[in-house]
Amino acid sequence: MMRNYRFDYCLLAVLLALPALGVYPVFAMKVLCFALFACSLNLVLGYTGLLSFGHAAFFGGAGYFAGYIMRDLGLSPLIGLVAGVATGAAFGLVFGLLAIRRHGIYFAMITLAFAQMFYFFCLQAPFTGGEDGLQGVPRNALFGLSLDRDLTLYYVVVAIVAATFAFLSRVVASPFGRVLSAIKENEARAISLGYQVDRFKLLAFVLSAAVAGLAGALKTLVLGFATLSDVHWMLSGSVILMTLVGGMGTRFGPVVGALLIVSLETRLGDIGNALAQWTGWQGFAGLGTMVSVVTGGIFVLCVLLFRRGMVGEWLDWQQKLTARRTAARHGILSRIGG
Repeated sequence: MMRNYRFDYCLLAVLLALPALGVYPVFAMKVLCFALFACSLNLVLGYTGLLSFGHAAFFGGAGYFAGYIMRDLGLSPLIGLVAGVATGAAFGLVFGLLAIRRHGIYFAMITLAFAQMFYFFCLQAPFTGGEDGLQGVPRNALFGLSLDRDLTLYYVVVAIVAATFAFLSRVVASPFGRVLSAIKENEARAISLGYQVDRFKLLAFVLSAAVAGLAGALKTLVLGFATLSDVHWMLSGSVILMTLVGGMGTRFGPVVGALLIVSLETRLGDIGNALAQWTGWQGFAGLGTMVSVVTGGIFVLCVLLFRRGMVGEWLDWQQKLTARRTAARHGILSRIGG
């Protein structure tokens, strides 16, 4: 087990050491929240083959509801996070019951339609704050720990994200996860083997929505607000981009994709200014206003050069390298034996 999860432990150690390395805790927490959001989509897209354009509704809806509970009702962050998970699961159940029998683009369009209906509800509902959003969500104490300090909240977020990631990894490696992979590869064959495919897909969709709800509630707790951009269809597109760029169907692909996309959206202006100073060409100074163009270009490059995503291509290269070494070793042994 230590050998199988050695990289996981190393990654956890790096996350724990990030504040000491000078990384801004709020930025790191934002990346972790979106990494968890991307992992939730990866469960249905990468392992089940369901393309959902409605995941922003689970993320943002849970964020709104958790923020309302923590700010207006004065309840603890623990209750807010649990409510966020329950909200995401409830939305996923409703969306799934109505859309799960559809396939391909029809499933994607139905989830998009429901998500946009929820977006307009959030635009008009009084408790969401409309275009201003739900502002001023406090960081109350959690198990006696004051979350006002960014460093304390950071380690709480790391613990929650790590535990949820381990849970998702266990789900994927379980017999349930193998059935989901079988459904993705050949749904007709899974049906012929006696599996009730729609129930498996619905359960995976609800589980994915619950994890997305947890990510949205965490994001509201970290940043202290929830806005309409959290429920907009463009966020669903962004999380799909994170999953595809990182490598769908891989454990760490969504994490890498979230790190890349969130870093670009947050730091592209600083990168452009640094390049302008280094090269002397002031055209780089306008990169901060071209986030969509840059991320779109990265997506095109990944489609052309990295069809499996960054992590997927790396794993494929490792497998080919291992196969070559094994074949070479067997060839040497056969010549010695001969």
